[in-house]
Amino acid sequence: MHTAITIDALKVLDAIDRKGSFAGAAGELFRVPSAISYTVQKLEEDLSVSIFDRTGHKAVMTPAGRYLLDEGRALLEAAETLAHTTKQVAEGWETRLRIGFNSLLPAQCLFPAAQAFYNLGVPVDVQIVEEVFAGTWDALQSRRVDLIIGADQISKPAGNFATKALGEISFVFAVAADHPLANAAEPLTEADIARFPAAVAADTSRALPPGHAGIFRRQRTLTVSNIDQKIAVQEAGLGVGWLPLPRIQQALAHGRLVTKAVHEPRQPIALHLARHSEDQGKALMWFWNRLSDDPGLGQWLDTTST
Repeated sequence: MHTAITIDALKVLDAIDRKGSFAGAAGELFRVPSAISYTVQKLEEDLSVSIFDRTGHKAVMTPAGRYLLDEGRALLEAAETLAHTTKQVAEGWETRLRIGFNSLLPAQCLFPAAQAFYNLGVPVDVQIVEEVFAGTWDALQSRRVDLIIGADQISKPAGNFATKALGEISFVFAVAADHPLANAAEPLTEADIARFPAAVAADTSRALPPGHAGIFRRQRTLTVSNIDQKIAVQEAGLGVGWLPLPRIQQALAHGRLVTKAVHEPRQPIALHLARHSEDQGKALMWFWNRLSDDPGLGQWLDTTST
């Protein structure tokens, strides 16, 4: 569909407004004044509106002209962005990178890498998405994200994925300091634990089978959205359960939580980076290489076994 409004015409209006005159716009755009006047007149004829009021000694932009310019500047910016990102894509850079992270890890573990990436000056939009348990693999498999941090091997689906070991995360059974189990004899048994609600972080998987670790049959549950909320629930004494040890060091040090030995301890979980093997975008591979040995991430994991 043909439209009278062109990028060139909008550039002319923008230059006139910023320079204050047709002559100033002509100088900035390296054109003769008559060419500037012709562009404006042609636009007015095509739109059947007056863009400038010429009744005075100086042409003044009409309300319709001001509206056209204000809205048109968004189009000019979009066109400039489109030109830049097209070149960016041609050079192998994505326009957007979506990173999913396992809720067992805090979002701030990615901040040092994100800061280093932005220091490169590459205009790639980065989106960080939290997922819980099998939701990390589900997000990658369905391509809701391009890279996942903290993928386990338990819920890994079939597919052509590249993975890289990051380290292990240990778990402890924790309760609030004033919870009835805080002073119970150890090791705790299933009968001891099942008397109290389990704090549960809901698995965000949409297609893969959800995880349900550490919940006993007939045990009541209090379900929340992520590990941060699960920790808060357990600190409040509303539920009990397993928590990633690196995430609760301060809560343990300040006495908000206490750990309890249980009859069947939970083994550490090995966490990995993962992506689709065929994906090789520059931003993706930059984060892949950076996060493979990143101090911001490593402080939350035991890397001695990798």
